[in-house]
Amino acid sequence: MEVALECAIDIGEMIISREKLKRPEAYQEVFLILGEHGILPRDFAIKFAPAAGFRNILVHMYAKIDIGRLYYYLQNNIEDIEQFGKYIAQYGKNEI
Repeated sequence: MEVALECAIDIGEMIISREKLKRPEAYQEVFLILGEHGILPRDFAIKFAPAAGFRNILVHMYAKIDIGRLYYYLQNNIEDIEQFGKYIAQYGKNEI
């Protein structure tokens, strides 16, 4: 989960740099900026942005992770990572 979220953030940061968009001050802003510029659908960007905060919990507070919350996220939000990949693939297809 942590690696997938880090990859999504890194990909978003690469696109922001390539497109010369506003530099995000926090990881959550990466997805919001992509949504503001139509790279991700705005509603998806708003829904997905908190995943960056969850990544921070996984990285920095791994000893205090709420297993119930992790299980809930895996059961109910894992498809968001797949959807992010689809949106990014579509973006890449449009850029070729």
